[in-house]
Amino acid sequence: LVDAASPGLARRGYALHDGTRAAELSLSAVRVPAGAVLGERDLGLHLVRRVTEAGIAAMAAEAVGAMAAMHAMTLDYAKTRQQFGKPIGANQVVQHRLAEMLVELEQARSMAMLAAMSLDEPDPALRARHISMAKLAVGQSARFVSQNAVQLHGGIGMTEEYAVGHYFRRAMVFEHSFGDCAHHLALLADGVS
Repeated sequence: LVDAASPGLARRGYALHDGTRAAELSLSAVRVPAGAVLGERDLGLHLVRRVTEAGIAAMAAEAVGAMAAMHAMTLDYAKTRQQFGKPIGANQVVQHRLAEMLVELEQARSMAMLAAMSLDEPDPALRARHISMAKLAVGQSARFVSQNAVQLHGGIGMTEEYAVGHYFRRAMVFEHSFGDCAHHLALLADGVS
């Protein structure tokens, strides 16, 4: 609603940990053009809430895609990386870790689907609860899958040249976007009490 060149609008752009861009906007005595109002105060807050919920659902789906890619890359690496004359994937502990990563991935996939389906929920309280549940579950799964993918890849996991490190950073940005896991856990706890 406000022109980017308006006096009183300050913008500070910066890069996130995964290389994507963000900006901090500050408004001070900015004039909004006549007729360019979102509506009543409650309507404006409702629209912001709906856009935020859609953003969480979209980023949850993206995080699931990143987790799936990390799991596939880690599985392939475990099958091909040789140590002591055999693939590291032949070790039972590595197999268990890969299985745990898959379980977390599938749980996150289900929660991302819940978030997407909940966008059509007419009850705002139930919709917000489902979105927070999905954000929390996908965030926790993304952290688990990412950390294990990096660890199982050893030293190459966080190098700039290897994709696992990029997916890891993207997953961490997801975890902190639109409120981190602790924020959504607190929202869910407030709904219980």
